[in-house]
Amino acid sequence: MMNDKIVTRYKGNPILTKDNVPYPVATVHNAGVVKYQNKYIMLFRSHLLNGRSIIGIARSDDGYNFKVKPEPFLVPSSVSKFGEYEEYSVEDLRISKIDTDFLLTYSAYSRHGVRIGLAKTKDFETVEKIALITQADSRNVVIFPEKIKGQYVRLDRPHSEISKWSIWISYSLDLVHWGNSKLLIKPEPYHWDEMKIGPGATPIKTDKGWLNIYHGVFNTMSGAVYRLGVALHDLNDPSIIIGVSDQWILQPEDPWEITGYVSNVVFTCGAVQEDNGSVKIYWGGADTVMCVGEANINKLVSLCINNPRKPL
Repeated sequence: MMNDKIVTRYKGNPILTKDNVPYPVATVHNAGVVKYQNKYIMLFRSHLLNGRSIIGIARSDDGYNFKVKPEPFLVPSSVSKFGEYEEYSVEDLRISKIDTDFLLTYSAYSRHGVRIGLAKTKDFETVEKIALITQADSRNVVIFPEKIKGQYVRLDRPHSEISKWSIWISYSLDLVHWGNSKLLIKPEPYHWDEMKIGPGATPIKTDKGWLNIYHGVFNTMSGAVYRLGVALHDLNDPSIIIGVSDQWILQPEDPWEITGYVSNVVFTCGAVQEDNGSVKIYWGGADTVMCVGEANINKLVSLCINNPRKPL
């Protein structure tokens, strides 16, 4: 199976750019996406003209044509316990629906490093910040969209040179206090994801396991290349890895993925499972624009089962 056949790019890419935003921004990228009341909700990151990031919101009837609201959705706090740790930016938000709440995890940047903030919303009109749920330095926290054995479960990616930029799993009873962490997947030497990996979109429940669409990075003579890959986790115990696909599913190819704010990047924070067995995968191109493509979920699962590499 050729890589370029796994994800079919939408012919109208990019689907969102800075020109679609009714306030001054330099980029539109790395968006969490979910369906709510039969509409697609996109919570996208934008660089302001001072270089710091905020989260905007856009809505769509079809998952392709989005309209941005005139005001940002989430910005750094200036007061309360969040103010000190969100001083610089809020970035790369993921969305996970559990019961009637949409849980939002995002990277909070300050002079102390990067931590993960947790917020929630019921309607994407109002948002409540809950807690900072990691110490520095950690990014790419994605919460599974249901409790498993009575616990909330998340994938995360601590910054570490010892076990470099790997995917871990952690558990919580209250969403605030997390522990029982375990290393699950490491970068594979001399491989497309050998430099670092991290969770991407919210895991998708399939009859074969939890499908994890993650990003992997390979360092070349001209800089890093970000691609997307897939892993499959056991449904009842997602700390068990059924398989990690040996090959990537998407790499930078279009001009707006190859050249931009950060060149050679496809980076996902969101995917939407459709009723016909497909999944819409949303990715930031070169940290500059938003793109979308479709893949068959069964094919992604098969890559993990039939052509795996070692997770550790």
